[in-house]
Formats: sequence, C-alpha cells, structure tokens
Amino acid sequence: MNRNFFLVGLLFAILPTSTFAQKQRSQAFKEKYILKEAVILSRHNIRAPLSTKGSLLEKVTTHPWFEWTAGASELTTRGGALENQFGLYFRKWLVDAGLFKENANPTTNEVNVYANSMQRCIATANYFKTALFPVGDVKVNHRFVPSKMDPVFFPRLTKTSKSFKAQALKEIAAMGGKKGIVGINEDLKECYEITAKVLDLKNSPACKQDNLCAFDNYNTQIILEKGDEPRMKGSLKDANTCSDALILQYYEEPDAKKAAFGHNITLTDWTKIAKIKDVYGDVLFASPTVAVNVAHPLLVYLYDELSDKDRKLSFLCGHDSNIASVTAALEVEPYDLPNSIEKKTPIGCKLVFEKFEGKDGQMYCDINLTYQSTDQLRNIAMLSLNNPPQIFPISLKGLQKNADGLYLLNDVKARFMKAIRAYDKIEDEF
Repeated sequence: MNRNFFLVGLLFAILPTSTFAQKQRSQAFKEKYILKEAVILSRHNIRAPLSTKGSLLEKVTTHPWFEWTAGASELTTRGGALENQFGLYFRKWLVDAGLFKENANPTTNEVNVYANSMQRCIATANYFKTALFPVGDVKVNHRFVPSKMDPVFFPRLTKTSKSFKAQALKEIAAMGGKKGIVGINEDLKECYEITAKVLDLKNSPACKQDNLCAFDNYNTQIILEKGDEPRMKGSLKDANTCSDALILQYYEEPDAKKAAFGHNITLTDWTKIAKIKDVYGDVLFASPTVAVNVAHPLLVYLYDELSDKDRKLSFLCGHDSNIASVTAALEVEPYDLPNSIEKKTPIGCKLVFEKFEGKDGQMYCDINLTYQSTDQLRNIAMLSLNNPPQIFPISLKGLQKNADGLYLLNDVKARFMKAIRAYDKIEDEF
C-alpha cells in the first residue's frame, strides 16, 4: 500500500519528477488504519479518435493521421497494454494493503466491476480486472451490447428548466471573467495557434472548402438540451476535436516529431494543445449546476458502493466527463496534475476512494487521482510498487483532513449527499 498520500501534496513541488510517485505507506500507518474498501472511478485508456471517415479530422490537416490499431472510438492495442499495467500495479497495491491475498478469487459480493456499455470502457475494464485477478472468475458487468451509453455513465441533462439554463450559462461565462465566453477563448489563443500550426490548417481542405483557416470564432454557443450531453459550437468545439486526436497520436506514435506532423514542438507546446481539451471539459461538465445534473446517477451509485459493508473493491469504467462532473459536484479544490500534459483527467486516470477503519473505531476516507505520466504512457512503463503511477491527493472544499491526510468517511458521504440533494433542487421544465 502506498505511503500517506497527503505527504505527496506537500512534497511534489520540491522533489525531482522521477520521485513524484509515492513509496509504500509506512508500517505505522498500516498499524493505525486497515483498508476495508477501494472504490475506483476510471477513465477508459487510449482509444482511437471519435471521428470517422469524412469528418472534420480528415479536413483540418494536409498530413496523414496515425494508423490506429482500432476502429473509431475503440480501445487501441497500446491502451490495452497500459491498462494491463494499471491492473498489475493495483493488484500489488491491494495485496500489500492486506485487502486481498495474492491470486485471489473474490466473490461477486466482494468485487464489482462495472463499465459503461461502450467498447473502450468494457475493454478497459477487462484488461484491468484480468491483470488484477489473473486466476479470479470476475465478470465485467455492463448493461447493453456495445456500443450504447448506460444512463449511469451518460453525462446527460435530465432537468433543463429556464432557471437551470440561465444559472448554468452564468456559471460557464464566469470562467472567462468579465469577457465571459469570449474570455475563455481569448485565454486559449496561443493554444489555438500552436494547434493550427501543427495541423497546417491554413493549407488544409477545411480552409479551402469550409473557410476554417484558424480557430478564431470566439463566440462559443453552449447547447443545453434535455436528454443529451451539454454541447457547444464554435472554435473551442472544433479545436477540441483536433486537440483530442493530436494528444492520442502523441501517446501512440513513438517519434514525437512525427506525432506533431514533422514539427519540432516542446513538451510545453503539447501541454498547451492539451489545455484546449481540459478547458472544453471544464466548460461543458464542471460548472456546479451542470455537474450535479449530469453526474447525479453516478453520484448515487458511488455513494451506494461506499456504503456497502460487504464490498471490498468497486471498479467503474467511464469517461473523462464522468470524472470531471463528479469531482466538480463534490466541490474538489482546483488542481493541476504534474507530469502530465493533460492536467485534469488524463487518459486512463482513476479517481480512487479508499475506505479505512481506524484503530480508534472511526471510519476514514482518502481520495486520490491515480494516473500514468506522459512518459509512462508513451513508453508503456512497467508499473510496480517500486515504479508506481502518479498519485495526486484530492481535497474537498471546506473539509479538513486529519494528521494522516484522511477525511472522516461520514464527512465524505455527507458531501456526496449534498451533491445528490442539489439535483433534487433543480427545477425541471414541464
């Protein structure tokens, strides 16, 4: 089991990058706290871009894209290998914590593996659980034949009254300061320019045929329709599509220059390209009013899993939008993940809730984001307790951790209930 995650939040700024990931928890910690359950909300691992033949991606560049090892939106070969490493790491982590024995064959009451019914989520969950329980008869649960969105994971709006829309748009505009939506886009100007340069957008079919020669439409339209995900139109939407594909190509293509279509760009440049996707996710899913709306079914499900006395492990596999909305609904303190070009919800990342029983009889909870660094993703690093993924401590606004970096479990569950009840207060249209 990893050492007190709280210490990492204090130390990562002064430690070298290679030693950011934590070592095992101390024996003193293990004697004081017993891990009773881990609830994990995971983003799927590396997939092929969402867009298909004839889409925007084919038009925005003069260069050929990477030859993906999977169909559009599906988990790639590299994504499977990376998730396998994650499963191997969690296996050693949970055995070291004493939650499972090596080569465990847990019961259906002890372990719940549940994926959204999209191919990339089901496949990710399968790679993870096979490495985690190599001789265990653990099933990946999903509701539908791939690929269809499960209502629990579908970040759709189920209440869209006029008052809801007005409040949501107000909160989204506030992200851009005095200039609102335009301000959000202005802050991305350099990111847009770097992305356009890498794509050679000015010479692309999109420029010649559709007059899309730059990402300069700053009047983003936010679309909030009942029964659907929040959506948008404008440069942020178009640039996000390109940002997403370029990031995935950077993870997949060993030659960084080739991944950038022949350009010599820096890691800082890649981070700026990825920032477009981070902001896109925040705008659509992280405003408080939208977050409690779209995350409601998942918040209820996570709360129930944390409350299950028989459960030892719950692994839920969904999307970046799920992690973005859940963390926003729980009022997580702002964070900026180190060692990753994606600063909010990196590919394959996992929001981990650890439930501990203290020697004092109290129940405690630790919350962390676990993710593979950009280098680990690009190199398919072998993960172990001695070479762990990145683990970043998550803090909830207004709640205090104890000296060991843990929250009272009841405080965390109360925060879940606050978010769940906030949904009930949203007016709906009739």
